[in-house]
Amino acid sequence: MIPLGPRDPGPVRPDPERLPARPTTRFAPAPTGFLHLGHLVNALYVWGIAAATGGRVIFRIEDHDRQRSRRAFETALLDDLERLGLIPDEPLLADLRAGPSPYRQSDDPVPYAAAVDALRAQGRVYACTCSRATVLAWRGPGCPGECRKRGLRALPEDAPGAALRAWLGEGDEAFDDLLLGPQSGDPSANGDLTLRDRHGNWSYPLCVVVDDARHGVDLVIRGRDLHEATPGQLRLGRLLGRATPPAFLHHPLLRKPSGAKLSKADHDTSLRDLLDGGATPAELLGFAAAAVGLVDSVRSLPAASVGDLFAP
Repeated sequence: MIPLGPRDPGPVRPDPERLPARPTTRFAPAPTGFLHLGHLVNALYVWGIAAATGGRVIFRIEDHDRQRSRRAFETALLDDLERLGLIPDEPLLADLRAGPSPYRQSDDPVPYAAAVDALRAQGRVYACTCSRATVLAWRGPGCPGECRKRGLRALPEDAPGAALRAWLGEGDEAFDDLLLGPQSGDPSANGDLTLRDRHGNWSYPLCVVVDDARHGVDLVIRGRDLHEATPGQLRLGRLLGRATPPAFLHHPLLRKPSGAKLSKADHDTSLRDLLDGGATPAELLGFAAAAVGLVDSVRSLPAASVGDLFAP
């Protein structure tokens, strides 16, 4: 196995009494690389909590980024899940292999366009020509170039190189994380939310909010690197008509000795490489559970037993 850095601080196991009964949760990787041990930690929480609470697991292919997504990686995702024994309740993996699916983002752009139309009707959508570098460095509402103030007459939505953004309004959003407890944050702390990038791709925050609503996801389980995105997604969901937001649980990440999180972009050791090298699925699941602190020491953990990690 690859060497790992120190564990993230904070709790690793939620109070079983706080977990909702029979939730619908999801495992939603992007096909931009191979699954690695960090994904396996997320899978442990998703399948484990679903099994412990009588819930369901939705599998979704988040390929909104058309420039980076590859069908070869998608095929590998499906193969790796089957090898690990982590099978979603919906959809059938065979259906995903067979053709278009409502669980593959690139197959149906209509729901995302409809969501943008709804925001446009509220006067919240504007075009932005700020560079990616200036936006990444930006802190605060709006965008570096104050594009919202210019309005559509000065900068139409179809302007060359323009992204679409949404003004989400003022005030903090509070939520009760099932692992971290009460949380609060400004939806616009890092700038107004991107809806469509300058390449014409629908954005992650837009797609994930729309998809979680239409797929009936009421428990979002994901890594702590996405914690800061939660206030904006809660606000966006409410603006799009979701009266009851999903519950959230942000689990610890696996980190390298440098402290950086594991990443597909950095070509960290993939699960398929470890399986091809002789590791068994139960050994990988046990290693991931020990690495994040769900068990005290490395041991074999069959996929059918992951619910025991979160049982009362």
